Amino acid sequence: QVQLMESGGGLVQAGGSLRVSCAASGNIYRINVMGWYRQAPGKQRELVAVIGSGGSTNSADSVKDRFTISRDNAKNTVYLQMSSLKPEDTAVYYCYAEVVSGRPLSHYDYWGQGTQVTVSS
Repeated sequence: QVQLMESGGGLVQAGGSLRVSCAASGNIYRINVMGWYRQAPGKQRELVAVIGSGGSTNSADSVKDRFTISRDNAKNTVYLQMSSLKPEDTAVYYCYAEVVSGRPLSHYDYWGQGTQVTVSS
């Protein structure tokens, strides 16, 4: 079993910055992809940004110039640095990881519990 522990959400004014982190622990052989999704009230969960084990990234157009995703493979941790935050960034942010584990080795998708990010205008 793998656990994802998120931290760093909170309340920030528009134009401000915030960093969220997510650490994976448990039965991990390798983590291929880590990243962040978000879900605003009344909306579907959407991709924010993901990063591969080699550092390649993919992010939503709405955050490309404002959010930066990074990861520390040694710590199984992914970070999302958010800058120039807007009220429309308000959502619950969920950590995601594609983990290789078990015997035989298999791929599993894991999600964190979510952390609230609220941007006030």
